[in-house]
Amino acid sequence: MANLSDKMSNTVGLPPGTIMHIGDKSSEKPKITVIDYDEKDYTEHSLDQIEDCRPYLYKKTVTWINIDGIHDTSLIERAGVVFGLHPLVMEDIVNTTQRPKFEDYEDFLFVVLKMLLLRPEEKKEEIWAEQVSIVITKNYVVTFQEKEGDVFNVIRERLKTAKGRIRKAGADYLAYALMDAITDHYFIILEKLGEEIEDLEDSLVKFSSNNTARQIHSLKREIIYLRKAVWPLRELISGMIRSESEIITKTTQIYLRDLYDHTVQVIDTIETERDIVSGMLDIYLTSLSNRMNEIVKVLTIISTIFIPLTFIAGVYGMNFSTGASPFNMPELNMKYGYLMCIGIMIVVALSMLLFFKRKKWI
Repeated sequence: MANLSDKMSNTVGLPPGTIMHIGDKSSEKPKITVIDYDEKDYTEHSLDQIEDCRPYLYKKTVTWINIDGIHDTSLIERAGVVFGLHPLVMEDIVNTTQRPKFEDYEDFLFVVLKMLLLRPEEKKEEIWAEQVSIVITKNYVVTFQEKEGDVFNVIRERLKTAKGRIRKAGADYLAYALMDAITDHYFIILEKLGEEIEDLEDSLVKFSSNNTARQIHSLKREIIYLRKAVWPLRELISGMIRSESEIITKTTQIYLRDLYDHTVQVIDTIETERDIVSGMLDIYLTSLSNRMNEIVKVLTIISTIFIPLTFIAGVYGMNFSTGASPFNMPELNMKYGYLMCIGIMIVVALSMLLFFKRKKWI
């Protein structure tokens, strides 16, 4: 979080529309892929220069242009010229801290989403977030990603095999399909978090340690970040449904309403898991308190038992001489005085234990 604040502070005082990459640095070479299709034909290939996309902008087919590598600001600048993007749009594309949102620029629609991925990290899968920016026009869609690797393989497969209605629909339906793939992947993330919560609940009931507290804190941070990434999505999709743009057809608005329902379901699940984790923290603190009370109770019982025993040992440990006086200790000269004293101590200890047992203190 500190590094993110430092990067954001570098933009202070800059004029609006300044293209400055804010996010993780990458040495990977940007990659440009183009998928062009209609109901009958399908082509897919890579391009070396963003300017090579110009012929696809005026075709009657639907074109999906995907750009991996927004760290290359010069590429984004040239893409802005090719696609006629507003400077503020290019600024938002390279700013990976952008809040999910929807904007209507008349000639095109601009959408920012957070794509969540599971990536292996130290023998376990960690949740990674990546910003995806989508530019939607009447006949083509441009997606900007931070790096190669996404959740769109299922869309590519549907386009290649012509499954469903995606090859028969327009660019607005393609944009919906991409957003739907991102939203559906949230359920996979939530399922993983749910499994972690269940495992942590089991360990919390059986035995809790300092590591349990760290796991609860880690889960809580993940859910907060997930909530921050997903919560604006409901407003985003609602804005697209209410939009009067001609780019979004009435047919696609029906599917957007279904996507809105999925988003609400994701948000409800996140809120439920957040409440569960918050409750787990209370359970953990309560278990620590109960454990401390048990320890104090045991120590108190032991101390209480030894109080009369210590008194008896203290009395007979006094150095008084024996004699005929009634104020002396005749027991000191008795043959079995020591055994009698030990026996009295045992009887007192057992009597106290029996008393505590009847009171259900132990």
